Amino acid sequence: MTSEVYMNGKFVGNVDDPIAFVNQVRGERRKGMVSNNLNITYVQESNEIKIEASKGRVRRPLIIVKDGVSLLTPGHIKQLENNELTWDDLIKHGIIEYLDALEEDNALVAFFEEDLTSEHTHLEISPLSMVSITTSLVPYGNFNQSTRLNAGSKNQKQALGFYAANYLVRMDMDVNLLLNPQMPIVQSITHEISNYAKHPAGQNVVVAVMSYEGYNMEDSIIINKASIERGLARSIYYRPMITEELRYAGGLIDEICVPDKDVKGYRSEKDYKYLEGDGIIYPEALVKEGDVVIGKTSPPRFLSGMDEYNLASSTRRESSTTLKHGEQGVIDFVLLTENEEGNKLVQVRIREQRIPEVGDKFTSRHGQKGVIGLIVNPTDLPFSASGIVPDIIFSPHGIPSRMTVSHLIEMVGGKVGSLAGRYINGTSFDCEGEQALREELLSLGFRENGTETMYNGQTGEKFHARIFVGNMYYLKLKHMVANKIHSRARGPIQLLTRQPTEGRAKEGGLRLGEMEKDTFVAHGAALLLKERFNSDKTFVPVCETCGSIAIKDEYKNISYCPSCGDSVDINEVEMSYAFKLLMDELKSLCIYPTLKLKNKY
Repeated sequence: MTSEVYMNGKFVGNVDDPIAFVNQVRGERRKGMVSNNLNITYVQESNEIKIEASKGRVRRPLIIVKDGVSLLTPGHIKQLENNELTWDDLIKHGIIEYLDALEEDNALVAFFEEDLTSEHTHLEISPLSMVSITTSLVPYGNFNQSTRLNAGSKNQKQALGFYAANYLVRMDMDVNLLLNPQMPIVQSITHEISNYAKHPAGQNVVVAVMSYEGYNMEDSIIINKASIERGLARSIYYRPMITEELRYAGGLIDEICVPDKDVKGYRSEKDYKYLEGDGIIYPEALVKEGDVVIGKTSPPRFLSGMDEYNLASSTRRESSTTLKHGEQGVIDFVLLTENEEGNKLVQVRIREQRIPEVGDKFTSRHGQKGVIGLIVNPTDLPFSASGIVPDIIFSPHGIPSRMTVSHLIEMVGGKVGSLAGRYINGTSFDCEGEQALREELLSLGFRENGTETMYNGQTGEKFHARIFVGNMYYLKLKHMVANKIHSRARGPIQLLTRQPTEGRAKEGGLRLGEMEKDTFVAHGAALLLKERFNSDKTFVPVCETCGSIAIKDEYKNISYCPSCGDSVDINEVEMSYAFKLLMDELKSLCIYPTLKLKNKY
């Protein structure tokens, strides 16, 4: 039976014995006679042989298995340890090969050498290699539900830590730095391989799994005020402000200086109070929104041919760099340099200490994220028989549906590690057994299941239920409430539509959509919508006779219709400015809209 052969999706010929052909090509590849980049497979359903050698395929290395025996022997491993063999040698000798998704379909891969049977074609180098670096940092990851493992991996990328040792001389955009980062008690082998001690991103805390007066429902967490005062999850936020002296046509140039009072757009002396003689702020100045950080003046925007001879129009305009709405901090570092064009460049870095507050986001390494719901005095928090007060109270309702068993195992492991004074190996597929941890915990004088008798901090009464308590590695994420809090009553509007500006940085409005409108109606507050929807209310004069927009002359205090003249009734009609803008745009398309007016009553 002949089979069609496709190379990179193109038909290249027919083969009589497909299985023998595929085996022969694989054999030649393992000997190095055929390119190592080539992958081949026989698709039985469609009786086709597919060969792929194109770019952009994800491929992974596996150990070849023959007759149920791995080709990688202890002798090879000894040679690798003695640097007598390299990775490339193993591929050349046909011990390891790379498979893509296509060829992996026809492979049977064993996790461990003891699982090998005569049917297996390949063996994993390590089961850990099937996941990414960040995923392999999750301890006891093989006990987790897949979605949560994925989330735990992503969360670690957003955690605050020690990102670079030379952070003091860098001007990075949004930098968060955890002040006292620690190594986790429960680790995986990747922590050692990736040199995690050089860039840790979290802290070990005591966690109790229980509800506390409803303030940790919906995934939020309760945090101990005393822990925050001792420095738990304290971080620093750095942000640079940059300006340069631009050059314009006609030899004009920006100037970094303290602006003179005759400059167009001059603010007030109070706004420039921190600037020194060169127009740049000094380090360690305490600044808040509206303060000028770098003073700058620019030439007038539009210069016509005759303006060069006109003294009156030569006034420069103010273009200083100021702190935006809602920003504050301390000037940390001032850098004077020049860009590629040789123009003067000034960079100022602002520093702000961030102390955990209600609304800041935290997570464990298992995708169990939540925001602080309440900060409680240690005197009101529950305490254990040995006098331990937890740093964080985690809600038990996040466990059953999400099935993050590794979250619970890490708590037991962290407890054992902190009591025994050692690190716990939590590498996925190759970790310290849960039973061994329980036995060790029992030998250290605690209950083997990780629970403890706890007492109500407010009344002193013993809780009827035993509370699950343990040590855990918690991460503070970059999503802090100080960067996101936003509200507005009145403020700036856009020039074109006269509607509020957009975004937190521009002090913008909060949009009320269709669904929000429905909630007001449902609450019987429909009249509130009138106020909500008139952000761009305007009054337009309309001709009663023809319905076209009339003209109102403010100086002469007369109104007239452009088509009917001034002998008709003209009424001011309330409408949205955006609607008036739409009518104006229709006029530009030579469509002349008219309004049919009716009495309100």
